[in-house]
Amino acid sequence: MTTTHSHLDEELQLLKTDTLNMWKLVRQQVEKGKEALIQHDKDLARQVVAVERRVNAYELKIDRDCENIFALFTPVAIDLRFVLAALKINSNLERIGDIAEGIARFVIDIDKQFDPELLKVARIVEMFDMSNAMLLDAAQAYEQEDTRLARTLFKKDEKLDEVNNEASYVITDYIKSHPDNIRESLHILSMIRKLERVGDQTKNIAEEIIFYIEAKVLKHKEPNK
Repeated sequence: MTTTHSHLDEELQLLKTDTLNMWKLVRQQVEKGKEALIQHDKDLARQVVAVERRVNAYELKIDRDCENIFALFTPVAIDLRFVLAALKINSNLERIGDIAEGIARFVIDIDKQFDPELLKVARIVEMFDMSNAMLLDAAQAYEQEDTRLARTLFKKDEKLDEVNNEASYVITDYIKSHPDNIRESLHILSMIRKLERVGDQTKNIAEEIIFYIEAKVLKHKEPNK
């Protein structure tokens, strides 16, 4: 029995390591998306698109590993919650990878440098930085089993929502005074919508971390209150 449990512990640690490696890759994808946008670096944007295949490969591997743990060890209590959370976090991270790829494709689609004034008024670089900071905090909360840190992410997501909610008005005003830049303005608006979803996915991850550590389900509640 002890040998079986030590094998389970090893498998859970490997699962955690793989998930954190995927996390790091996804964070790099978001960061490269930001740099590609600021520098209008189409080669870097194409690299993000190409690396998305690695993110997908990680997702498939982690899914298989979770299935194997269920089949071979039938985990219970916190071990079971950890594997269930890992499955959902894996899915959230894969979606964030998709979002980074989508942003990179918007950069590839525009032939000129994005207007720095547009980037500034839209607060998109700020959104990138907030999104990546949330991803980093979530990874730390997961690695260190820190539910206090996980709970700080709900408030941070509200800041992303705030920028997203203002974006339509800000970009409409920008278009009125820059009618030649409609296409790039709409691309920036689409990127902002995508970054808002990064916040949502990271908030979902925070809920899963709290679920597996404290056995609390936060869906459909107000976790920041």
